[in-house]
Amino acid sequence: MTNPAEPRPAWRHGPVGVVGLGLIGGSLGLDLQTAGAEVRALVRREATATRARDRGLASVVSTDPSVLAGCDLVVLALPLDQLLAPPPDLLQALPPEAVLTDVGSVKGPLLPVWSAALRRLGGERQARRFVPSHPMAGTAEAGVEAGVCDLFVARPWVVTPADDTDPEALALVADLAATLGARWVCCEARAHDAAVALISHLPVLVSAALLQTADRSSAGEGQPALSPSSQSQSSFMSSLPSLVRTLASSGFADTTRVGGGNPELGTLMARGNREAVLQALAGYRHSLDQLEQLVRQEDWAELQQLLTDCRDLRPQFV
Repeated sequence: MTNPAEPRPAWRHGPVGVVGLGLIGGSLGLDLQTAGAEVRALVRREATATRARDRGLASVVSTDPSVLAGCDLVVLALPLDQLLAPPPDLLQALPPEAVLTDVGSVKGPLLPVWSAALRRLGGERQARRFVPSHPMAGTAEAGVEAGVCDLFVARPWVVTPADDTDPEALALVADLAATLGARWVCCEARAHDAAVALISHLPVLVSAALLQTADRSSAGEGQPALSPSSQSQSSFMSSLPSLVRTLASSGFADTTRVGGGNPELGTLMARGNREAVLQALAGYRHSLDQLEQLVRQEDWAELQQLLTDCRDLRPQFV
């Protein structure tokens, strides 16, 4: 795997382009300006540009792609579907000598798309200056209001370069991550996608399923029909939905946060990383079946041992 060369940070002598000012792009803009950079941001809608200017998310915000002219580094903070189908006007506006990186949560499909597009634009050199990356930081918020300072501090910044990625380009992205306080992680795209399916994409679907279960089961969906004499049971079921919501506390909040987040992002992650997500879901289903079997068999000793093992395992992840 290519190692980053000695960094030569562009933002210490030139502007940085940021395409998109949602959670990641807006947070990048805030932190890069704090680090002394001039940030030139490209957004699609004038209303977004106006609000971004009000929030100070970038030094210059425009809907005109020419705003990127002269940037030595351009960060593509776009939704995954736009990264997988780059808009032609954006491609034409990219400075030929700029280092490009993205923030997409799926890496395998991106490198061939961007390498081919950049090769058509400017040849091998421009293609080699694209560095696929993924800052693994976020909140449940989205849009121009979501950007916050210090989002990336102590969080992984993953890069998945090709064997022929320009070392200078890789170094520039490494310095970007360091400037933002992130932890640099370099790996293959396939390994990244398999890992994030387990620890990022699967939790979105699992927490969504938990929310659905609490809602539907408390409402009696899937329950046998009540007999006319079951008045007390009927009263119990009618009060349960409200009670479930009243009693939901920090544990439920923690385990459902990502399932209650950005639905577009969750769908794009599953769509873009479909095979790895399916494998992760199959593994999770197996674990649920194992837990269900232990409860059915009243094998409390084995259940306690499993939960003990999980307690000891958790510090390795968080």
